[in-house]
Amino acid sequence: MTRPAARRASEAPSVSLAGRARVRGMFVAAVAALALVGLAELAGALDSLERASISTRFALRDAPPPADIVIVKIDDRTFGELNKPWPLSRSLHARVIDRLHAAGAREIVYDVQFTEPRTPAEDGDLYDAIGAAGNVTLATSQSDAQGRTNVLGGDANLAQVHAQAAAANLTTSQGGVITHYPYEVSHLKSLAVVAAERASGKPLSRSRFPGGDALIDYRGGAGTFRSVPFWQVLRGGVPASVFRDKIVVVGATAPSLQDFHATPTSGSDLMPGPEVQANAIWTALRGNPLTSAPGWLTALAILVAALLAPLAALRLGLTRATMITVAAGAAYAVAAKLAFDAGVVLGLTGPLAACALGTAGMLAASYVAARSEGRVLGWAVRRRTEQLRDAQFEVIARLAQAAESRDGDTGEHIHRIGDLCERLALRAGFEPARAYMLRHASALHDIGKIGIPDNVLLKAGGLDPDEWRIMQSHTAKGAEILSGSTSPLIQMAEAIARTHHERWDGTGYPNGLAGEDIPVEGRICAICDVYDALGSKRPYKEAWSVARVLDEIAQGSGSHFDPALVKAFLELAPELGERARPEQRDDIDLDSLPPLFEEEAEDVSPGSRAPFGTRS
Repeated sequence: MTRPAARRASEAPSVSLAGRARVRGMFVAAVAALALVGLAELAGALDSLERASISTRFALRDAPPPADIVIVKIDDRTFGELNKPWPLSRSLHARVIDRLHAAGAREIVYDVQFTEPRTPAEDGDLYDAIGAAGNVTLATSQSDAQGRTNVLGGDANLAQVHAQAAAANLTTSQGGVITHYPYEVSHLKSLAVVAAERASGKPLSRSRFPGGDALIDYRGGAGTFRSVPFWQVLRGGVPASVFRDKIVVVGATAPSLQDFHATPTSGSDLMPGPEVQANAIWTALRGNPLTSAPGWLTALAILVAALLAPLAALRLGLTRATMITVAAGAAYAVAAKLAFDAGVVLGLTGPLAACALGTAGMLAASYVAARSEGRVLGWAVRRRTEQLRDAQFEVIARLAQAAESRDGDTGEHIHRIGDLCERLALRAGFEPARAYMLRHASALHDIGKIGIPDNVLLKAGGLDPDEWRIMQSHTAKGAEILSGSTSPLIQMAEAIARTHHERWDGTGYPNGLAGEDIPVEGRICAICDVYDALGSKRPYKEAWSVARVLDEIAQGSGSHFDPALVKAFLELAPELGERARPEQRDDIDLDSLPPLFEEEAEDVSPGSRAPFGTRS
């Protein structure tokens, strides 16, 4: 052996060194996944996705309708029927209390505040009615540091008529959603606690309120509890059986009084305050059956999820490790749903994010290890690298297909988008390797749909403005899921997920980017996504013909799309006819379709479709 050859041989790494490097790479992948998810949890970056997952779990739960609580609603019709403005005379409230007492209500919970005095006659009528009933809980949001109130003259007055004041305050989480109710506020027990204790005759232990509050076990969305109008009760038009042995919550539900709140089950229909209180009372009556899992359990789930893919890859190889990780993630999601049905809220987003990042890190580490082994393994490493690349692309395709399948689509949409993006990129002058990367990165353009609640994503009818804003958030959610990766493929996918709904003229979303400020990959995907969406049959539209789709894309040049890319796409168009979907039919009555292009629907009213009729 010549001296240079001997030197090269001595400098070549051994198989054992390469193996140790692979182990170190997997360890780094697991630690990186764990650190990223941990920081995201501490910063609250996953909170919105976690709230969405809880809303989904509420929606999937088959909860029986509540039968022991009834709401007397002071609605807009009440003001019309009585020809009285707000606030109503306390004498009218007194008559309603008399009616409820006569009907045999177990406890009357008045979610109307009587802190300031009115006329002696009105105050006297209300006070006498409360005394005759003997089972009235009165809401207030004003108390001193010792929990004393001035409701109807003070707590001493209330004690004489066996009534009790209670704090009407509820706990709002980040994002403005009411998820908890407190045990007490400034030493004054909450309305739900007092009502439940008086109705059941049993004290509710403070130990059931870790941290001072408890999760509200919502029975459903707005309108779940039975309700009757105030004016009908006042006139004796409601049978006594409706109230007999029931807890009756009286409160304002008129939109003009603005006592409406976002809840995990309300969706775009906000829930009136009295119904939120009714849900809290139902929860308190049953000793707070819905509890959050211990923080250590979620932390353990995140740790296991981050380690699973890298450790499995060391023992079983990439393909089996990927299959095990996907199966484990699905199993954990099912376990979270079953635990929720049993009354335990498991953290879901953190462990699933750790699982996904651990898998991505495993693939990246395997890729790096495969390259380092190339000096020893030669052609075998090249084959392994190809397998790694194919596995990475397969994982991306499967994740993308999982996101698409939530709204009833199939993987064909992903394949068509990838094919179109690669061909348009080549036509626009991309290098073949970069165009091939774009083919696979575009598969994740709608990965953010994982975080869209089913009641919005799967809605067959039109989306109202609030639902449309939620739908638009899939771009930011997708970019958030993919952010922080060192992989060029994932970085390209993040840019596409964030910008494929931006418009050339700056009127798109989420950031209103314009012109060449929009990454070229996002501009390419925008055209291909619209082409496939318009040419596909959806629950709310038929498929367009190829000719009409191309005409709409041409009209969007310079406003929606990059003019240069539109020109390249139209030059490519003659090659697309053979790829037209079977559901594309030229005999469709086009005038019967909803307006799908912004120029045709400038006034997007509540319930209308998004531009181009696509939620992708």
